[in-house]
Amino acid sequence: MSRFTRSAAIITLSASAPASLPAMAADELHYNQISLRAEVSQEVARDKMIVTLYTESQNSDPAKLAAEITTAMNKALDQARAVKDVTLRQGSRNSYPIYDDKNQKITGWRERAELRLESADFPALSQLTGELLNTLKMDSMDFAIADATRKSSEDALLKDAVAAFKARAQLATDALGGKGYKIVNLNFNTNGYPQPFARGGAMMMKAQAMDSAPTPQVEAGTSQVSMSADGVIEVLQ
Repeated sequence: MSRFTRSAAIITLSASAPASLPAMAADELHYNQISLRAEVSQEVARDKMIVTLYTESQNSDPAKLAAEITTAMNKALDQARAVKDVTLRQGSRNSYPIYDDKNQKITGWRERAELRLESADFPALSQLTGELLNTLKMDSMDFAIADATRKSSEDALLKDAVAAFKARAQLATDALGGKGYKIVNLNFNTNGYPQPFARGGAMMMKAQAMDSAPTPQVEAGTSQVSMSADGVIEVLQ
């Protein structure tokens, strides 16, 4: 019985010795490895303007109410389609009942429909908005970074982030007295590209000439966007 136990112990030790070799090799791969981070940023203009307009009304007859809302929206759509470089999107349209004071009997219906306008041509969209405000109301005016601008910004930031990471890697290598370095892994992350920046419509109305519609006065501003480069280098001795 005791002889069998000793034999089993010897076999176990013999089998475990080769298994430790990959672990030792893995430890050697991390020799002189350093984690580094570099970050770059830039100001990017919000070059897309987004205006949300709506019409809202109520009527005791839901069919007449729906026809009234549809007529108002169709007129606005026809007017907006005539303006070049403005993208139209119909937003939500909702209808709900109005109850009496006791909240038991339906006395009428209220309906609301939205129209969303987008453009990089701020003057054209501002003028159109002012004209449409003769029949519609403004829900919000937003600003965002256009897709093409975002891609161009990200491409430029990527180059800058790589250069910044390489400079930091060389600085760390020199500090450690290394002959050079190699990049083990490198990851990029972007931050700061905003969702549309909403502004209340009433705050940006500026009266023009007596016979003209009021036109929103806009200032889109910029957003600071950044890209970080996180990676690991191995310093060569």
